[in-house]
Amino acid sequence: MSALPAPNLKARLAARGIDGVTLLALPAVLFLLALFIYPFFYGLWLSFQPKDGSTFGNYITFFSDPALYGTIATTLWIAVPATLFNLLAAIPVAFRVRLLDNQRLLTTILVLPITLGTVLVAEGLLNYLGPQGWFNRALILVGIGPVKLVHNYWGVFLSLVITGFPFTFLLTLSYVTGIDPALENAAATLGARPAARFRHIFLPLLLPGLAVTFCLSFVQAFSVYPSAVMLGAPAGPTRVITIPAYQAATELYDYSMASAIAMIMGAILLVVIAIVLGLRSLAYRGPAGGGKG
Repeated sequence: MSALPAPNLKARLAARGIDGVTLLALPAVLFLLALFIYPFFYGLWLSFQPKDGSTFGNYITFFSDPALYGTIATTLWIAVPATLFNLLAAIPVAFRVRLLDNQRLLTTILVLPITLGTVLVAEGLLNYLGPQGWFNRALILVGIGPVKLVHNYWGVFLSLVITGFPFTFLLTLSYVTGIDPALENAAATLGARPAARFRHIFLPLLLPGLAVTFCLSFVQAFSVYPSAVMLGAPAGPTRVITIPAYQAATELYDYSMASAIAMIMGAILLVVIAIVLGLRSLAYRGPAGGGKG
């Protein structure tokens, strides 16, 4: 009886799950390594190389200076309310848009702020809501008086809402339209009112998706920098954590300290995301779609 021929290299690789289709992912892997993985580990290593020579000198300096560690609370105070507002506002808008015939047109209009960019939105808010803007001029004409909406907390908050809402809305709309309409129709047939249908059908099905939407929107809002500088008070109530990181890198040329602040930002984001995704596990995780979605 003759021995079976030894499998060639291609067959051995295929047996391990490595074939031509798998190799198509190699460029994406190299892209991630070059632009994300390597910079992260290099920044992490650099954060432990402070000017004073001590390993944890940058982190000790950050958490011993109230002007530095206080930026964490300031950033959270801006990012969390803006993210929650966008999420809560996107839910009713998404439920309404899903029933419209001209959904594509309205969706295009709502996502226009994404194409404008943060800087252009900030410039527009300065012109519209500034002391000499049309909004305050209209208030003066009706006798209400000017309202300060820029160079403070509200200027940054409004900028995050304008630039972040379209992104949050698109994600929420995708989850809402992915729920099988037969579930709502069945509940309506049984006499459930709209509020009860939302509370017992839509909300449990949406919670996992809303948690992911919150995480993505929060990451976008937490890294706010142009809005905090142009529309806020970067030396006062809107001194977010990105400002000392920028100053350390460009004004003090202390790249090690800037990397340490960036690592702290990443750690905070990971903690918040872990908490939200951990809470998501308590929600319903079964199928939500039928023929649609």
